[in-house]
Amino acid sequence: MTKPILVPLLDLRAQYESIREEIGEAIQRVVESQHFILGPEVQALEQEIARYCEVRFAISCASGSDALLLALMALGVGPGDEVICPSYTFFATAGAVSRLGGKPVFADIDPATYNLDPAAARRAAARCTRLKAIVPVHLFGQSVDLGAFLALGAEFGVPIIEDAAQAIGTRDEQGQRVGTRGAVACFSFFPSKNLGGFGDGGIVTTNDAELAERISVLRVHGSKPKYFHKFVGVNSRLDALQAAVVRVKLRHLDSWTKTRGEHAAHYDRAFAAAGAAPSGVPSGASGLALRTPRPPTPPATHIYNQYAIRVSANLRDALRAHLQEKGVGTEIYYPLGLHQQECFADLGGKPGDLPETEAAARETLALPIFPELTLEQLDHVTRTVASFLRR
Repeated sequence: MTKPILVPLLDLRAQYESIREEIGEAIQRVVESQHFILGPEVQALEQEIARYCEVRFAISCASGSDALLLALMALGVGPGDEVICPSYTFFATAGAVSRLGGKPVFADIDPATYNLDPAAARRAAARCTRLKAIVPVHLFGQSVDLGAFLALGAEFGVPIIEDAAQAIGTRDEQGQRVGTRGAVACFSFFPSKNLGGFGDGGIVTTNDAELAERISVLRVHGSKPKYFHKFVGVNSRLDALQAAVVRVKLRHLDSWTKTRGEHAAHYDRAFAAAGAAPSGVPSGASGLALRTPRPPTPPATHIYNQYAIRVSANLRDALRAHLQEKGVGTEIYYPLGLHQQECFADLGGKPGDLPETEAAARETLALPIFPELTLEQLDHVTRTVASFLRR
């Protein structure tokens, strides 16, 4: 009897096995130091991330969600202020705005990249009366058209906050690392990210010394020196144990990113051979009813935090069930736009407001893309998808 091929959506154990000894040494170093909150380990990580991201300052915090919150706080977002962001993103992007009493203003996405559409954001900005910031998200590991958003921010006199939680190491349309051109950028070390810790963690990057200082004070209850509070801040400090783990993984990140890109290219070739086309090509224009991620145009790069395919809404859930039956893990990022979430009902969002967002929520499906996938597993995924869609 043939042994079934199992392909989890993510296999962190496989990654851990490849760096077990390095991780053990790093954790032991922290345990021996007995310095668990901030301190030398965290400072070293901040310096290393700043170098990696090609930016002057990196300020760590307790999570990617807190990174967004701290960035908004540092830029003065408060009650009644409007902040433009996509609806097709993880909840924290808009949740951080709402927690500060601000109003998320949702704009639609580009159907080819799933990133916030600059033209849609401009229309939203024109309707705002208290616009304070714009938060484009580098979704799935690809950069937004950052030049267009910087121009938009300059036009309306507001900062650009880059939500780069899924995009550490990505390069934009100018070949620059994401996180270097906006006022601030926010990254996550959640375990499933390309650079993930053993728990929550995050970091904010900026080239602005004043903003960096403000964020570093805000993350420790707004105090500097200790017990003297300049601002009302939050408790959002990165644990030294998490910093040590992330420092180990940072040494391997470029290699893992390269492998993810190779896996994505393998998927692209196999699906194209089966008759699929890249995202953005109209449905019905190729032999297989499948759209693959649109490859970036150099010097832009894609780190493939997710490899999201697109099929018709009436097939997506059935395809997912079929893949599960065949041992393939998948995920839906994201099944419901934020403008339709119950907690944002007071903002008045309704079906049809953001048609591209709503279509993507019904039609996209993320496939396994982690670096440790084998050729056998990749081929099993492509065969299973293609055979189902041909049927």
